[in-house]
Amino acid sequence: MIIIGEKINSTLKSIRPAIENYDAQAVADLARRQYEAGADYIDINAGVFVDDEPERLAWLAKTVQDTVDAPLTIDSPSAVAIRKALEANRNPKVMINSITDEPARFNEVMPLVVEFKTSIVALCMDATGMPETAGDRLAIAERLIEKLTKEGVAPEDIYIDPLVRPISTGGHYGNVAIDTIREVKKEFPDVHVSCGLSNISFSLPARKLINQAFLIAAIGAGMDGAIIDPMDKKLVSMIYAAEALFGRDNFCKNYLKKYRSGELEV
Repeated sequence: MIIIGEKINSTLKSIRPAIENYDAQAVADLARRQYEAGADYIDINAGVFVDDEPERLAWLAKTVQDTVDAPLTIDSPSAVAIRKALEANRNPKVMINSITDEPARFNEVMPLVVEFKTSIVALCMDATGMPETAGDRLAIAERLIEKLTKEGVAPEDIYIDPLVRPISTGGHYGNVAIDTIREVKKEFPDVHVSCGLSNISFSLPARKLINQAFLIAAIGAGMDGAIIDPMDKKLVSMIYAAEALFGRDNFCKNYLKKYRSGELEV
């Protein structure tokens, strides 16, 4: 499982003041703790600071990379801000979050993917909005994968996001996300499937329970990446257990290694 650390995100009240005040120590500490907890990528987002987002996102990129060796996931609605962060990036691996099949968004982001040779999160959304069915999402994923690979992006650098929506707003959204994951992995086994896991539980109490249940079901369907809190030891422990359960950890070697090192929370 590819773990993308979600915590350096300006929408989170706990980190927003640090980004607002250019508090490098606080950002560095959070990057370090996520990296040491097992994050493969560190997501950075400065989207709430609309007026000077490019400068803040570039500062986050530099601050994180001065602290840890993990590659970045650059998360922004602004192509200008993404470019600034990419220019500040020093790691040969980097990911953009995200592109869609909306013509304006695709045409803004695609040149950056090609120029900087990035991995890319591709969201199952087009100009018609958020599709309701797994079939419609799969069709968008197919179009995005075709377009991306035509531009030279390798399948293993594509992360399809099945568009996880809160089950509090529709009881079918959990099944739709799971079905989309399963169908994308069936049709495109070399492409990654990743999502913002906590979207599934938005506005519900005891959100961690919903997140944990969804994580196990999604891994069973083929998901191999997620934007999560890597410092949530219980959630990360469930990743190792689920991968062993669904045959993605041969002879449970990784699970046993984590257990013996005391990294699992029972």
